[in-house]
Amino acid sequence: MDPRPILLVTQYDGGRFAGWQRQPDVRTVQGDMERVLGRLSGGLYVPAVGAGRTDAGVHAHGQGVGVRMPPQWTAPRLRRAMNALLPDDIWVAAAYQMEPEFHPRYSATARRYGYLIGTDELASSPFRRRHEWALHRPLDVEALHGEAAELLGEHTFRAFAIAHTAPVDDHHRCIIHHAAWVPREGGWVFEVSANRFLHHMVRFLVGTMVDVALGRRPRGTIARLLVTPDNADTSPPAPAHGLSLREVTYPAALYAQEG
Repeated sequence: MDPRPILLVTQYDGGRFAGWQRQPDVRTVQGDMERVLGRLSGGLYVPAVGAGRTDAGVHAHGQGVGVRMPPQWTAPRLRRAMNALLPDDIWVAAAYQMEPEFHPRYSATARRYGYLIGTDELASSPFRRRHEWALHRPLDVEALHGEAAELLGEHTFRAFAIAHTAPVDDHHRCIIHHAAWVPREGGWVFEVSANRFLHHMVRFLVGTMVDVALGRRPRGTIARLLVTPDNADTSPPAPAHGLSLREVTYPAALYAQEG
């Protein structure tokens, strides 16, 4: 029988990984997951395909990981076995049997990220500094909201991506469904969801908006950069450790009906 497609909703602390994608000489999330899948499949290579490639230091609360396993591996059984063998900084939060046409990357309709910023002194606490950008400075609230509002809708994001990382014919257009700065105890979280994201895109956006909110750049910077052809005038990207992939959305029809 054909291998069964299973979606593993995966969480990880990215602090000790060189990113998601498998690499020969460094530790990655994909590499660790595929080693466990190899043990469970009796030594066969089982690819773990992610919905997206998170950078070194970036975390995930809901990375979509697709695998194809023999029929004896139900989604609940695979989740239990994976969690028994994975290292303590990776955890499969949920597992779902999917329809044969499911693809973890191309089937996704939206991805949601969150970026944490700490503006109080306690942001340097060892319990916070691994997962948020400790700025220790107040931010202009109106500036944050105004710049984020410019992101909504469909735009070309060449100014907010690493040059030459997308295919030559890529249009660099993304549809932003939601973009908002939400207050939290001790700081802010930038929440953003879109149909797709480019390499470093969220971190470039956060770095630029923070510069505006600190008075380093004028209001309207985001709107101006959205119509520029490159990233030459974009602020440096925000640190990776404040970013987390929160959720990947798939059509309901791709979730198989068990029984």
